[in-house]
Amino acid sequence: MKAIELEKAYDPKSFEDRIYSQWKESGAFQPEKPKDPSEKPYVIVIPPPNVTGMLHLGHGLNISLQDIVIRFHRMRGEPTLWVPGTDHAGIATQNVVEKKLKARGTSRRELGREKFLEETWKVKQEHHEIITRQLSRLGASVDWSRERFTLDEGLSRAVRDVFVTLYERDLLYKGNYLVNWCSSCGTALSDDEVEHEETSGKMYHIRYPYEDGTGFVELATTRPETLLGDTAVAVNPDDERYKHLIGKTVILPLANRPIPVIADAYVEKDFGTGVVKITPAHDPNDWDVGKRHDLPVINILTPDGRLNDSVPEKYRGMTVKEARKAVLEDLTEAGFFIKDEDITHAVGHCYRCNTVIEPFLSEQWFVRMKPLAEKALAAWRKGDVIFYPKKWENTYQHWLENIRDWCISRQLWWGHRIPAWYCETCGKTTVARENPDRCAHCGSAQIEQDPDVLDTWFSSWLWPFSTLGWPEETDDYKTYYPTTALVTAYDIIFFWVSRMIMAGLEFTGQVPFRDIYIHGLLRDKQGRKMSKSLGNGLDPLELVDEYGADSVKFTLAFMCAQGQDLLVDKESFKLGSKFANKIWNASRYILMNLEGRNMTENPPLLPVDTWIYGRLNGAARAMNDALTSYRYNDAALTAYEYFWNDFCDWYVEATKLSMRSGDDAEKDRATTVLLDVLAESLRLIHPLLPFVTEEIYEKLPNTKGLLITARYPEYREDRTNPRIDGEFSFLQELIRMIRTLRSECTITPDKKVRVLIRLSGGFAHGKFLQDNTDLAKLLAGIGELEITDAGGEGFSRPEGSIGLVGNGFEAFVYIADAADMVFLKQKFTKDLEKDRKFMTSLQSKLANGNFTRNAPAELVEGEKRKLEDALKRTEKLESYIRDMA
Repeated sequence: MKAIELEKAYDPKSFEDRIYSQWKESGAFQPEKPKDPSEKPYVIVIPPPNVTGMLHLGHGLNISLQDIVIRFHRMRGEPTLWVPGTDHAGIATQNVVEKKLKARGTSRRELGREKFLEETWKVKQEHHEIITRQLSRLGASVDWSRERFTLDEGLSRAVRDVFVTLYERDLLYKGNYLVNWCSSCGTALSDDEVEHEETSGKMYHIRYPYEDGTGFVELATTRPETLLGDTAVAVNPDDERYKHLIGKTVILPLANRPIPVIADAYVEKDFGTGVVKITPAHDPNDWDVGKRHDLPVINILTPDGRLNDSVPEKYRGMTVKEARKAVLEDLTEAGFFIKDEDITHAVGHCYRCNTVIEPFLSEQWFVRMKPLAEKALAAWRKGDVIFYPKKWENTYQHWLENIRDWCISRQLWWGHRIPAWYCETCGKTTVARENPDRCAHCGSAQIEQDPDVLDTWFSSWLWPFSTLGWPEETDDYKTYYPTTALVTAYDIIFFWVSRMIMAGLEFTGQVPFRDIYIHGLLRDKQGRKMSKSLGNGLDPLELVDEYGADSVKFTLAFMCAQGQDLLVDKESFKLGSKFANKIWNASRYILMNLEGRNMTENPPLLPVDTWIYGRLNGAARAMNDALTSYRYNDAALTAYEYFWNDFCDWYVEATKLSMRSGDDAEKDRATTVLLDVLAESLRLIHPLLPFVTEEIYEKLPNTKGLLITARYPEYREDRTNPRIDGEFSFLQELIRMIRTLRSECTITPDKKVRVLIRLSGGFAHGKFLQDNTDLAKLLAGIGELEITDAGGEGFSRPEGSIGLVGNGFEAFVYIADAADMVFLKQKFTKDLEKDRKFMTSLQSKLANGNFTRNAPAELVEGEKRKLEDALKRTEKLESYIRDMA
């Protein structure tokens, strides 16, 4: 064989794009159809990113985790499908386009619906190309031939079919209800689309005078401007302070309108003054109170967030902020204002534009969720869906048990237009799968389609089956549905995960996936959520440019422990970069030394070869266990420790004995085994670092085809050899102890040390050590090695040596031959003094009851571990100093 050259420096830019194109063009991303019905495919549908968004590092995490398990199952020989796609993101996309139009001096109203949608499709296409490129750069092995978009023809057909089906099953209704309203986006939002932020505000105390002039009642509110829509004042029926007021009438300040005092258990006696204003059109709880007491409902706002004609003329046209200021001034002037107090309270904001949400009375379409939720809860209780980690089951259960009806209509133009037509002649509604040309009830041609569109999530909740061709019985739907797994972040359990399960059960009769892996959120090192406003976000493509896609993917997997958020900064990704470099450099060394070597068939194995196959076997079992249960960090740690420690630091180093021998047959044997172990190691690591492993794998003389479709290593019982494992563990313990002592004594690698090893009587691994003295000398930097089992009272530690005690042996290292003993004794004495002081401070800290009682348990345990480590260090240093005396 000839030596194979890898570039001296690991440079992912030189091969990542090329390899991705190679994978894509080879058809490796497309699954082979199952050969028989019993062969279950592994299927994931991608959580579709918003088509107008740029992928952030959160997407990078989500994509990386999916890619890892997809590659793993593909290599196991399972028909594996990863469906890509994007979401039309109604509110977000319309906002982007409207901003562009505003910059051009026009608006959607001026353009009209048809022209506006043409502009929006152009923006969609531009951003879609960017997202496609980003996914490719991250190495996402998605099946591009099956890519979908939530507004494509097939998904639009599925959306309409579902809307009509819900209507036919009486699970859909339209009515005037209180909704969350974003005045900036000009649309209703569901409860889940409102983000509550802790905000500084005030509690305003106001007098409402009795109609009979005998006094007033004091109440407190955070939104004084809404009093213009009050229709009652409420007290708790059991509140002795106010029982005499129930049934009385008060005059509404500024509006000069009489309103009743009512009793309702909703009022908390201990909150504020124990009296609350009731504004049914502008507070969800007040809405419920209003329905119970049949109160009038007065909407005081326009859709653009200004006060309407239901308020006194002075306030009409004001924004909410302007009205609050004017109302407070007028209340003060009229003597109704008492005081205000500073408070912090949760205020709802639009999840897209961050505008403060106003409860708003509006006519909207709703889905009755309770019947759907009951099926989803039953499926979870039966074990049809499994959460990883299980703690998210509680969130799922709580939300479904307390679910409210879903407002699905949005006052937008971009999206799936609601398939409902209103008849001007008879006033009835026609809901249809195909566009009608006349009313289904009276036959009139005077019908007009609802101008609103459906909530974006209405198409997303159908994603697992609509992407596969449903409602048609397509081959893909029959083959790949239900899908296998969903990988997503915990912040959309309500938005998406629960609704997909409800939709799957309602429309296909099956849960849409079995495994639900919920990963944490990315945060900066201070624990803050990454955001544009804080300026602490990281661009995944910038990281790919600097470190390579493999480094990004491996680092994210390594840090992704189940149930925990990830605290990262740019420096974090050096971890993955160093590991990719290690794989590159180790492989480069092996390939550089192939000159003149020949491959041999069925080469015999030395004990060290048997040992590395055993370590590889154990790593394969651990990797299989970790990736089938979505323990990404365990998989990454296993790969790291096996390749860096077992393969590189021990096995590759050990093979240098064979390579330095004068026996060509031995060199050929060792090279053959080494290349075989390397090839299998690359297969083991591929899901976590696909690019670098593929680049190296295709250059190996003992491999054929692409690594992406090679077989993943599986655990084999015949590779387990407990005797060899035990013998090599003993050898590693001995070598580590000598290496550590060399390091502590600052003995340079070029200096060889003399070592005497004294074995305990009956020690089981004595022969192994005798047979492998050359290996021990190579790995521990030993020049002269003597082994004895001499014991008894006549034995004494050799002069000029330091003794090390291991399991069944003592090793005496002749330090005096390689180091300055006077200097070392001074160094160890100084280190010992420093450690004793450290121990004293730790003991004092742990003896302090205030610390042990009040500090977090993990902090206390950490200090205890530090004390144990310091104790071990002092004992070791004391033994060194004794030996040097």
